[in-house]
Amino acid sequence: MKVVAFAGFSGSGKTTLVEQLIGLLRKRHLRVSVVKHAHHDFEIDHPGKDSWRHREAGAFEVVMASHRRLVLQREFEQSTHLSVHHLLAEVYDGVDWVLVEGFKHSDLQKIEVWRQSCGQAVRYPEDDFVVAVATDSPQALPEPTQRPVLDLNNAQTVCDWLLANQDRFDYTPPLL
Repeated sequence: MKVVAFAGFSGSGKTTLVEQLIGLLRKRHLRVSVVKHAHHDFEIDHPGKDSWRHREAGAFEVVMASHRRLVLQREFEQSTHLSVHHLLAEVYDGVDWVLVEGFKHSDLQKIEVWRQSCGQAVRYPEDDFVVAVATDSPQALPEPTQRPVLDLNNAQTVCDWLLANQDRFDYTPPLL
């Protein structure tokens, strides 16, 4: 499988870009998964529903499946910080691409998503794992780069670049 991360500050457009790339890759008949980093508590189930009731009753894991969907939800008894590699180990091994949103400090190859209007610093000068920058204002990049600069507002261009460079995104899991 191919793995690429999208790193950037909140509001930079990571989610929108990943969402668009999913559709573009699916149009090419590629199977795509997403691994996303969340900074705080989040819910995927809702009060009163079976999964919520089981979790609230103390289940360590809730696995739900239908003929169309499987969901795994795990509740940690103590604060646990999993690496992106732990999460990638949970991904179905039949996918073609995994798009990772967040994990900006990981050792995955990543595309930095940067908008000047967000007022945040760039990461690429200090992060050797940034292989390209997707931005809506390339003329405003605060430091020159030899990395490809991609149009954040043109997901097709980003998709084409990923596919043209797909060999560099082959994932080899580290020993955990």
